[in-house]
Amino acid sequence: MAKTRGNHLILALAATLLSAPAAAQQTGSIQALLARDSADWSGEPGASGHPEMTADAIRAATADFPNCIARMWPEAAKRNISRASFDRFTRGLTPDLKIMDLLDSQPEFTKAIWDYLDILVTDARIEKGRAMLDQHRAVFDAVEKTYGVDRYIIAAIWGVETNYGAIAGNRPVLRSTATLACVGRRQGYFRGEFLSALEILHHGDIRPDHFNGSWAGAFGPTQFMPTAFKRYAVDFDRDGRRDTVDSIADIIASTANKLHRNGWTTGETWGYEVVLPTTLNFMLAEDRRQLTLAEWQRHGIARPDGKPFPRLHDKAYLLVPAGVQGPGFLMLRNFRVILRYNPAESYALAIGHLADRLRGGEPLVQNWPRYERVLSRAERLELQQLLERHGFDVGEPDGQLGGRTRAAIRDFQIKTGRIPDGFASTSVLERLRGR
Repeated sequence: MAKTRGNHLILALAATLLSAPAAAQQTGSIQALLARDSADWSGEPGASGHPEMTADAIRAATADFPNCIARMWPEAAKRNISRASFDRFTRGLTPDLKIMDLLDSQPEFTKAIWDYLDILVTDARIEKGRAMLDQHRAVFDAVEKTYGVDRYIIAAIWGVETNYGAIAGNRPVLRSTATLACVGRRQGYFRGEFLSALEILHHGDIRPDHFNGSWAGAFGPTQFMPTAFKRYAVDFDRDGRRDTVDSIADIIASTANKLHRNGWTTGETWGYEVVLPTTLNFMLAEDRRQLTLAEWQRHGIARPDGKPFPRLHDKAYLLVPAGVQGPGFLMLRNFRVILRYNPAESYALAIGHLADRLRGGEPLVQNWPRYERVLSRAERLELQQLLERHGFDVGEPDGQLGGRTRAAIRDFQIKTGRIPDGFASTSVLERLRGR
């Protein structure tokens, strides 16, 4: 999510610290991690407490669903969708109410970043990705020449999102976006996605029977939302259609175009694993603090393999996702571009690391603190509320730990005489509780 695309209602933050069911751990794809397969709505209100997520509100919106669809015709006409297309694609459309359970049942964010990387960066995925790169070498050559985006990053996105197209979702995109446009708490956003989905069908870019995806409307091997498709999809194979479902050339090129237009720097990597000195001032570890690699070296930061940084003038910020107990990473501009594809640090780190492995790089060198128990969603919310109660700014407590919460943890750690690494550990929570 930050921008919501595909399954981003869950995905953008689930990638940070995500709890995966057993089946998902076997397949190791984003879609599998988030899969919930059931035909019917539970009849329960959403956990968010939003007034449009009460059971009565959902039932009322369901009863009004045909009128809701009809009310969107004037906006569809403004987008040059013909009346014939509108009627053809909306006739008999019914809401998929199971989505209401998914909209508010975000996974318990209890998966540690190291477990997340274990699931998504595997020997099998690396082997399959290298085979895909070899199989489609000519397309990757042409796309890399046109857009200047690293082929290994594109392949990594393809691999992480859907395991190279193996698991891309089977819900009709038009029905999913129509449901969310008329029922639930995000109707304003999804009206735009629904109308964009109609445009895609009206223009004939994607075959209607192939226009399937996640419950939130993301489709294709690299998971484009309809609005993102409109903005970034390209007809690279020149067959008259922008097809990010069935055309390998269009899939690869459209993904590259999205990264290119979001600011990808050709010839530059995404970041480096680094060793942190014991004397490091952890207040430097925030994404707003950009230093050159030469400056980071002067702070005692080095690569674990002893290799020099290729370009000391490049600017980076320091990320320490597991605090003082884990590895550090210096993140360059291209890491921020990956974050625009999905604004979750764990996701972007998985993409960068998988890309490195696909090109022949080594696994991460340093150990993660696998002995640490990751806080549950309820505990993370409690931690934010306790920080707020102690006078620290965390924004709106929501159980999702971002930069503001990390900064608040660091301030609390300084106040209590601890190393200010910003890591949301059980010990920090216990100290906040006063135990």
